[in-house]
Amino acid sequence: MTSSPTLGRVLRQVLKDPASATLRLSPPQWKTVRALAACRTSALGGQLFQCAHCQREHFVAHSCRNRHCPQCQGGLAVAWLERQEAALLPIPYFHLVFTLPHTLNGLIRQNRRALFKLLFDSASQTLLKFGEGRLAAQMGVTAVLHTWSQTLLDHYHLHCIVTGGGVALDGKRWVNSSSHYLFPIQALSLMFRGKFLAGLKALFDEGALEFHGALAPWARPSQFASLLREAARPQWVVYAKRPFAGPKQVLAYLSRYTHRVAISNRRLISADAHTVSFDYKDYAKGATHKTLTLDTPEFVRRFCLHVLPARFVKIRHYGLLGNRQRQKRLARARVLLSTSPPPAAAPELAAPKQTRAEPSRACCPFCHQPALVFLREIGPGQAARLVAVLDSS
Repeated sequence: MTSSPTLGRVLRQVLKDPASATLRLSPPQWKTVRALAACRTSALGGQLFQCAHCQREHFVAHSCRNRHCPQCQGGLAVAWLERQEAALLPIPYFHLVFTLPHTLNGLIRQNRRALFKLLFDSASQTLLKFGEGRLAAQMGVTAVLHTWSQTLLDHYHLHCIVTGGGVALDGKRWVNSSSHYLFPIQALSLMFRGKFLAGLKALFDEGALEFHGALAPWARPSQFASLLREAARPQWVVYAKRPFAGPKQVLAYLSRYTHRVAISNRRLISADAHTVSFDYKDYAKGATHKTLTLDTPEFVRRFCLHVLPARFVKIRHYGLLGNRQRQKRLARARVLLSTSPPPAAAPELAAPKQTRAEPSRACCPFCHQPALVFLREIGPGQAARLVAVLDSS
């Protein structure tokens, strides 16, 4: 494999290796592996172009559009951000991160959908309750779920972008927060911990949690109570970063975080038939860059820890920014702030399963002239043969 691999190449190598059958992955994880391995290859078909300048033909493979694919998320992030720009207000915004203790990692792995939802609910309710209690206002929250650490292990946390103020509960005025300070972190942490553990206990009482393998003893009430006490013991982390200077900084931040996946291609350093090496930041050592080398099966296993449940929404909006009647609430906020609305954004439509691939700037890769002309769609069956012919010409 090349010295500058991509995740797709690593996964294609894995699928070719008979030893990959020993990887213990769930059906959704295997589906993701196969999708990312096929991304931008002849396996998905594509489009045939011809250059009007040099007359050479050029095949562009379709992308997989899987939300875990580092190659596909960049374009989707740009389109999402264009839609979100219409919701920005000329106010301070704050960035808070709600993190779950690692004591709960095993339980979360076996109950991902339920406990991810509980994480969203606990963090958003904490922020909205503080807004109602301390500002007497409805604030806006955008939350983004991340599940990984720099070394691809479990690290469940929620990035929250919070409006610096909100519409008064009586709807008659805008209430500003401090431009430098939102809420006391220790108080936020205590409420967040209380809400999450209470929700966890309620799920247990309803019989909504699963306990398999080594976790089977936790199914007993006494053992589960012990787990809750152990989880409550360490300090729960709510981290407040410096507030954004303005709405444009919020967009710049969101462009880095909303569509991020567990590992990007630029972090991969090298790969061969047996190992994968990648760059990571060691935050315990001042965020210094280091290199970690893993056996390929372990690398794939760690990456697949972060495949989300099917149709699980990882970006959610609450309060002032909640999806129901969002435009009406934002219009009211702008009136109270005495601002005019930004230019109308395009309506948010469901992304199609697959769109036509387009060469960057429609430039020919051979003569570099902007003269590519679309000829026809190529199905997966024909694509491999076509690529072989084009490569030999």
